[in-house]
Amino acid sequence: MRSFDDAPFLVIWEVTQACDLACAHCRACAVPGRHPLELTTEEGFRLLDTVKSFGDPLMVFTGGDPLKRPDLPALLEHSVAAGLRTTVTPSATPLLTAEAISGFQRAGVMRMAVSLDGPDAAIHDGFRRVEGSFSRTLYALDQARRMGLQTQVNTTVTRRNLLRLGEIADIVECSGSRLWSVFFLVTTGRALVQDDLTAEEYEEVFAFLYNLSKHASFDIKTTEAQHYRRYIAQRRKAEGAAAPESAPNPISRQAGINDGKGFVFISHTGEIYPSGFLPISAGNVRRDSLVDVYRHSLLFLQLRNSVNLKGKCGLCEYRNLCGGSRSRAYALAGDFLAEDPRCVYQPA
Repeated sequence: MRSFDDAPFLVIWEVTQACDLACAHCRACAVPGRHPLELTTEEGFRLLDTVKSFGDPLMVFTGGDPLKRPDLPALLEHSVAAGLRTTVTPSATPLLTAEAISGFQRAGVMRMAVSLDGPDAAIHDGFRRVEGSFSRTLYALDQARRMGLQTQVNTTVTRRNLLRLGEIADIVECSGSRLWSVFFLVTTGRALVQDDLTAEEYEEVFAFLYNLSKHASFDIKTTEAQHYRRYIAQRRKAEGAAAPESAPNPISRQAGINDGKGFVFISHTGEIYPSGFLPISAGNVRRDSLVDVYRHSLLFLQLRNSVNLKGKCGLCEYRNLCGGSRSRAYALAGDFLAEDPRCVYQPA
């Protein structure tokens, strides 16, 4: 299994918390206006150059809504010119025009990701709390497909859409998207505990995703559901020789990745977090070296050492493959090393 001690697989920069949506699950509690202490354009350039010094991580521009920053095109162009595999996750608002999408392509962005949290306007717009977000999402996917820009769809699973995931998957299929990134709720920011699923329902969603992965035209990954890897490993072991050699391996690229382990998040003001869902800062890029913080800070070192895990996560034979959601453990138990409260598995 790949080691992430020296460099992350994925770097996410929250370029702003400004956004014209008011999503029910928003970890950032985004607001319409930009923060006066956001990283400047020049600070952004230096950050991107530092990220490149890690090697070849995937660089994600997120928010809030990145389109709320007028300098977004320059930042994207700098990222691409630095040699980073660059993706952007705009919000589905009137700012997401055909010209904006064309601008992503001209800048050399590898992929655009948009959120889709329901198969119709009633569910999606109710989740995003702005009328027209659903139609704007479908418009953006169609425009990107026509331009030849790769897309991915992000979906957060909650009680609001649990029974409609199959219909959302059909839209992902029809859109031609390369990846369906399925997020599992972490109750931070605006997210409410009552919107989350039970541990048993997580397993039901895992079964749906795994069975879908065998024939879907797109890849499937999960965020903050590290135990989906455990589920996959169990299913593949049970299938044994019956599994064809061509069967997809949904855990191959994300095996072992966790908050602070192959993953680092930079806030709009430069705070260095293990994840956007784990709001504990290990430093700030304005005064600290991102590389040093990732490699040597106590927080990141603790998170990368599975020996530190507590409860059944610490005893689990899948702890290096999975490790449980450290963000969820912190949100629900107040301890980022505690066992994942949404996992049913009992270690042997």
